[in-house]
Amino acid sequence: MSTSPSLSGAERADGASVRIGALVPLTRPGWVEAGRHLLTGLELAVGDVNDAGGIGGRPLELVVRDTAADPRRAAAAVDELAGLGVAALAGEYHSVVARAAAARADAVGLPFLCSSAVLDALTEQPTEWVARLAPAQSHGWQIYADFLLGAGHSRIAVAVKPSVYWASGTRILRDHLVPQGGSVIELDMRALTPTAMCDELVDAGATALLLLVGHPEPAASIVSSVRRDRRLAGFLIGAPAGQPECADWATLGEDGAAISFLRYLPDRLGPLGARVEAVLREQLAEAPSFVAFEGYDTVLVLADVLRSHGVGRARTAQSWPQVAVEGTRGQIRFSRTPGISVWQWAWAPVQVVDRDPAAPDRFRILHTG
Repeated sequence: MSTSPSLSGAERADGASVRIGALVPLTRPGWVEAGRHLLTGLELAVGDVNDAGGIGGRPLELVVRDTAADPRRAAAAVDELAGLGVAALAGEYHSVVARAAAARADAVGLPFLCSSAVLDALTEQPTEWVARLAPAQSHGWQIYADFLLGAGHSRIAVAVKPSVYWASGTRILRDHLVPQGGSVIELDMRALTPTAMCDELVDAGATALLLLVGHPEPAASIVSSVRRDRRLAGFLIGAPAGQPECADWATLGEDGAAISFLRYLPDRLGPLGARVEAVLREQLAEAPSFVAFEGYDTVLVLADVLRSHGVGRARTAQSWPQVAVEGTRGQIRFSRTPGISVWQWAWAPVQVVDRDPAAPDRFRILHTG
């Protein structure tokens, strides 16, 4: 799959297009809704870059590959795109998939600007080839833990299924909550039905449940069980990974409201962000998620680098510390951050929000990091 470049601002191009490989989850078991938003943001930015003259008069083009949340498929796509001569890689939403792509990009010497994945250890060793826009998981989830404590919740249960990402999140929560008098109770959803899980919540005396599981299932069944259990009236449900952000969460109806999650947007968008938001809303036919803004900012940064430093892969990798781009959510700069193996924007704005029960298409800001 490849997108055709808009040539309205680059039709004077004498050479071939400058191509960027885009890794996006577009089919199940990937989170298709997030992938659609990510790709829409990427494509909108490509159009804007080309309307402004492209890269030195050459049109920018996306070469899109569906990762379907499969790390092996993503690694193979990196090899394919490197062979096709792309100048850089962009995208990916799922952290475990992005980790496989980052490792392969590092191995073949292909610059990769990761849009959305948050796993701290995106590569095993420090690399010059990879940079990231999304906040590291340790940063965002500590902010979420502070929100829980501030809201009076210290005995936290997590409904979890095994994965590197969920295990990392549980560890971050425990490391941050326990020194402040909190506790984290793990509920293995491989062994529990949603009804049995509710019994465990009551027995444990927990006051909050975090969904560290996939969507739509088992997340939807867990939410429905908790909402219908009278013993858990007023119980806080959270989904720090952001499942309620996308519109398909609305299938839960009233049950899906008032579930707090992390969102990487400022309290108020600036002029660029507001313009992009309006166009994204029109193209998506719904409110754009933060993932769409991450996609737009990814192309914005790569276009600036390619214009300023040329399309050579080594030059792109060397340019991460020189980046200073005004994105949709603030000025983007990359630095070396302790514990993070890639060049990191430290940090994108972080909010804890939920959907307003009175108007589920409206978000309430509960806490700002």
